[in-house]
Amino acid sequence: MALAEINFDGIIGPSHNYAGLSLGNLASAQNAGRISEPRAAALQGIEKMRTNIRLGLVQGAFLPQRRPDTAWLATLSTDAAHAGPALLANAMSASSMWTANAATVSPAPDTDDGRCHMTPANLVTMPHRSHEWPETMAQLKTAFADDAHFAVHEPVPAPFGDEGAANFMRLAPAHAEPGIEIFVYGESGGPYPARQHVEASQAVARKHRLDPDRTLFIEQSPAAIAAGAFHNDVVAVANETVLLCHEQAFTDPDTLYKGLRALMPEVVIVEVPADRVSLREAIKTYLFNAQLVTLPEGGMALILPTEARESEAVWPWLEEMVAGNGPIRKLIPVDVRQSMANGGGPACLRLRVLADPGTVDPRFLMDEAKLDAVGAVIASEWPETIDGDALADPDLWARIASARAALYEALSLTELI
Repeated sequence: MALAEINFDGIIGPSHNYAGLSLGNLASAQNAGRISEPRAAALQGIEKMRTNIRLGLVQGAFLPQRRPDTAWLATLSTDAAHAGPALLANAMSASSMWTANAATVSPAPDTDDGRCHMTPANLVTMPHRSHEWPETMAQLKTAFADDAHFAVHEPVPAPFGDEGAANFMRLAPAHAEPGIEIFVYGESGGPYPARQHVEASQAVARKHRLDPDRTLFIEQSPAAIAAGAFHNDVVAVANETVLLCHEQAFTDPDTLYKGLRALMPEVVIVEVPADRVSLREAIKTYLFNAQLVTLPEGGMALILPTEARESEAVWPWLEEMVAGNGPIRKLIPVDVRQSMANGGGPACLRLRVLADPGTVDPRFLMDEAKLDAVGAVIASEWPETIDGDALADPDLWARIASARAALYEALSLTELI
């Protein structure tokens, strides 16, 4: 079995709007009420996937969920026509595009049965995300239906909040070798909620049958959460033997670094000092919400938002890091401004799965031709703009449903419509 890293990006859905639903997500709050551009947002996401493919990386995609979520509204004894504005906004959210929150994934080399284990995130701390997991699970069970290679579990039950891979990192000497799995949880965030509960992280580790000696549970710094780092992937990213993180990412970084060096002496820890890049600037630019990837020709690249290049603090530091001839050799800015305005950078848009691509349902794997087809559907069917005041418009609901159906048909996934 030839294992490869597959980045599954969420295709940004036709209901993409700025309702400001995510407490603690500063970009979401600051842009609440803005007119969104679903078509431009989704096409930006397609170009990001093209960037990965052209780097020689394996690329997959997950599809937008039903919006408004009438099934969820029915559990609340209402429907889209009668739900109040706040409830309807929660039913219309396109936040499933951020597939870093879709699930936690432990690859086969780390599990005691040699299968890749996945647990959909329950996302119970945010109403607009709490109803995503049933459709997420349906897509996971379809994409990874081969029981010989994959195990897809039920989510962790409420009230223990699980936000998926956005609070998870893996280090390993090489992708296919046994790794160290790092679960990052929160205890306090000042005015903002700590969304990842330690009980949820521990439950996922047990579900995935991980080696306790190679599984770490680390507390995210309350200062980071209070500054707007609502997920760990806003202040840290890891790949193979490299951990890139902010100086203030963790409550007890020294203990984490010591533990990593004991388990993996070759680990490279690149800590960005707060006196060069403040927490505020790191969160504003999403420096760490980047994809740290291994290139086929060797070395690593950091795929990060264009906002990082525009920062007078972040970009010079990154250029110095690359010039230092460390493991990260390339900086690749991508334009995902529509997603960024709602609080999601390049890493938010993808779920990393280490698996043999031949064991994955090929309908979820992307190439240039498929992206052309997806892009054509988006260009013709996605709304150009959505005004937050128009979320209650039945004509908008019909257009969103029609656009979504056209995409599923284009990818021959009509059984999931």
